[in-house]
Amino acid sequence: MINTIDLRSRELSAAELVRALPRPTVDVSAAIHAAQGLIDEVTSSGARALADQAERFDNVRPRSVRVEQHEIDRAVRHLEPSVRDALTEAIDRVRRATEAQVPPQRRTEMGHGASILQRWQPVERVGLYVPGGKAVYPSSVIMNVVPAQVAGVASIAIASPPQREFDGGVHPTILGAAGLLGISEIYAMGGAGAIGAFAHGVPDLELAPVDVVTGPGNIYVTAAKRIVHGRVGIDAEAGTTEILVIADGTADARLVAADLVSQAEHDEAAASVLVTDSPRLAHEVTGHLERLVPQTANADRVRAALAGPQSAIVLVSDTVTAAELSNAYGPEHLEIHTHDPHGTLEHITSAGAIFLGPYSPVSLGDYLAGSNHVLPTGGQARFSSGLGAFTFLRPQQVIEYDKAALASIAEPIVALAKSEQLPAHGEAVTERFNA
Repeated sequence: MINTIDLRSRELSAAELVRALPRPTVDVSAAIHAAQGLIDEVTSSGARALADQAERFDNVRPRSVRVEQHEIDRAVRHLEPSVRDALTEAIDRVRRATEAQVPPQRRTEMGHGASILQRWQPVERVGLYVPGGKAVYPSSVIMNVVPAQVAGVASIAIASPPQREFDGGVHPTILGAAGLLGISEIYAMGGAGAIGAFAHGVPDLELAPVDVVTGPGNIYVTAAKRIVHGRVGIDAEAGTTEILVIADGTADARLVAADLVSQAEHDEAAASVLVTDSPRLAHEVTGHLERLVPQTANADRVRAALAGPQSAIVLVSDTVTAAELSNAYGPEHLEIHTHDPHGTLEHITSAGAIFLGPYSPVSLGDYLAGSNHVLPTGGQARFSSGLGAFTFLRPQQVIEYDKAALASIAEPIVALAKSEQLPAHGEAVTERFNA
């Protein structure tokens, strides 16, 4: 069902820990050539290429790549009441949490008549990708749109693959979630072609290029984001989902097993990792997995994910070592099930999102915690963060000196300019006092 890796008797460096840990074997670079070809088709043939790609990969030709407003309005009206209520609650919670991510303007007085203003400006336009594959993700609409809105982005467009069961349209639940958020620019397009369309624009669709592209997707979407990065900003190169659970002997094995299963149902390549200092807990979790997996709706997918090389139960000597291992791994989702979760947290430096205690499962963060579920994968949490308002903000420094303030530091400016053999830099200052 799931492999066991015993590291209790091994002294490993940080680099050796990384090599010892289970990881997905997906190589984004292998998809670069194909993704570049799809982007090139879109830049040369526009809407026709997007429709052709939908027919090739989604097995349906969209009625129209640009979704009409009446379709969005109808999707909102037809949302199941319980789903609509849940979406509305999620929007409110994510909005409240995200508002805390917008830094206030701050002015630093460097002296009389000399100041620097730090301000954060939103980008003008963003393209948000909502995947369509094995599941429907209205929650991803919220997680992408709300931070952009909170940041103050003026122009927001969404892309999601056309669905054969909906006559080539975007899934109505996706449309309904977007409609609740007031988004009217939505495109039935998916894969690398959609990322290329956002980055380069599609004139015959009146789709203007964006400044930032965000949202998860398959390996071709990830490869396309790597290709266009530099022309546009991106959030991250999202890979398959992953969970790492740090648990000691006080943890409830049933809950740990349930959480490993919940992530494994995303994809056959999803990573579910338990790190524990308790062989008894490891044995009990394995037993619960054997019971839970056959009962779940996506049993075949879960079984493949748990048996894959990216998933394992890892035995360590103590919870401090477990934290060190987790930091080396840099998980997308980290759950802490220990007798002192806050104490364990003190040892954690790298994780996309951290869930403390038995009543904070990753599923909570996926939907209604208020946190964002678009998070770094593949170890990127060691150097990057999840999606937030800051993804769409640019820090700017506004410098303002009056004549006297500039005069007070003119001499050291000239000295530094001469030391760098850039005398005109100094002359640009002294010229202001030669009139």
